Amino acid sequence: MRREIAEAKRDWVNANRFFETAAGQDQIDYAIYAIISAEKRYEMLLRAAKSRKIKWPEWVIME
Repeated sequence: MRREIAEAKRDWVNANRFFETAAGQDQIDYAIYAIISAEKRYEMLLRAAKSRKIKWPEWVIME
């Protein structure tokens, strides 16, 4: 689960970076979709970890 959470966070950060450099309406639309999708996945995984009562230090990956 740790790896999935770290990957989801990385995807979310990358989607935000892509949005900052998006050129044109198509890229902006795609970036917004990518941000929303990545954010939802990250939130879902955090909720799953919390529901399993996994303690914070056990599943947070240091970057």
